[in-house]
Amino acid sequence: MPADEIRGAVHGTAPVPLSVLDLVTVGAGSTASDALRTSVELARFTEARGFHRYWVAEHHSMPGVASSSPAVILANLAAHTDRIRLGSGGVMLPNHAPLVIAEQFGTLEAMAPGRIDLGLGRAPGTDGATAAALRRSDTLNEGADDFPQQLAELTRFLDDDFPDGHPYARIHAIPGPVQGSTPGGVQSAHRPVIWLLGSSGFSAQLAGMLGLPFAFAHHFSAQNTIPALDLYRETFRPSEVLSEPYALIGVSALATDDEAEAGRQVRATALNMLRLRMGRPGLFPDPEDAARHEFSPMEEEFAASFTRNIVHGTADEVRAGLDDLQKRTGADELMLTSHAHRGELRLRSYELIADAYGLPAA
Repeated sequence: MPADEIRGAVHGTAPVPLSVLDLVTVGAGSTASDALRTSVELARFTEARGFHRYWVAEHHSMPGVASSSPAVILANLAAHTDRIRLGSGGVMLPNHAPLVIAEQFGTLEAMAPGRIDLGLGRAPGTDGATAAALRRSDTLNEGADDFPQQLAELTRFLDDDFPDGHPYARIHAIPGPVQGSTPGGVQSAHRPVIWLLGSSGFSAQLAGMLGLPFAFAHHFSAQNTIPALDLYRETFRPSEVLSEPYALIGVSALATDDEAEAGRQVRATALNMLRLRMGRPGLFPDPEDAARHEFSPMEEEFAASFTRNIVHGTADEVRAGLDDLQKRTGADELMLTSHAHRGELRLRSYELIADAYGLPAA
């Protein structure tokens, strides 16, 4: 597997390749259709400006997040882009049968050959009741505990290499390699690149032991970033996929033309997360709603802690914050996720960051 499918090129003055994580944010007063159109605009724009990959996260039962079906969204993005890598950040594997994911991402690979990443997580991406509905099971811990086994099964479906005598030896994920070995077949044996995602040490260690690329969720688990990356590098074993570790980190970043506007938007992001943590998720609030909200002392403490890990401000301030974060963590790639009430503000954020780093002109 060519290394450049994993490692991106550095453009302009960026310290490492830059990428995008999209939650398909739905703001109050807008629709899921609006959010999905923004995602297409974002993917086309960031492709033109030299961002390396564009990932979509799997979340469920959250009105302000329209990314419950990453494979469907990625198929649409593939139809509107030509070069940027597309992938899941991630698919929550315990929610799905491995064969289904192999078929979905095999189909995406057939649509956009050589451009598909399959990022996998072991969390549900939602609350326990919704996870139970997704899995048709109340034994939620079983999925996370079985993650290594599920990963191995998924990999065998993607490679079509179950050993003789295995119950699944005669089952083939289509599209997939078996089409190339069938008489008259010319199907490429190439498959999506598997990434492991995590916010703690479990997936970091597993990715290292398997020699896979690793993506860490710094944007909501900042205190664990450096320990997890250290663990990944310490346990890394060279594989057919990678000869040396490669880790990206997801970073919440928002650049605006005015520093005060960045503060207003980040305050709304904190209110959105507060409502989610309290079991009352809703559409992404506008800054006026956040300004009217009377934060209790405990809520204020939460908001301050949460926003501390969002790199925000003017373009120069965001560039300096990202540079510092990359130096502190040694991340090989920065995957930026920008949260704002309106789609045009998210687009503007990526434009300002691209300009700050002198990325290629659109």
